[in-house]
Amino acid sequence: MEWQDAGDSYQRGTKIKVLRDDEGGKTIILQLPKGFKMEDHSHIRTEQHFILKGQYEIAGKAYSQGTYRLIQSKMTHGPFTSETGAEILVFWHQ
Repeated sequence: MEWQDAGDSYQRGTKIKVLRDDEGGKTIILQLPKGFKMEDHSHIRTEQHFILKGQYEIAGKAYSQGTYRLIQSKMTHGPFTSETGAEILVFWHQ
């Protein structure tokens, strides 16, 4: 499976591998480049993160390799930054 550009919702240089995308949810691996930045936002689905490599920060709190995060639907989260870059397994589900 090849890395693809993540698209306009993400900073340039962000890559994605879509593992699942169906009615029940979406599962991706997200590769954040060094210097990544994203404003705070929310989703209509619950979101889960498992950090595979690297580190990112949300609202000043650092999350590193092996960290799990659960973000409830409609909960505003961010802003996100990553000085080092990171790979994150992300799940969205109903």
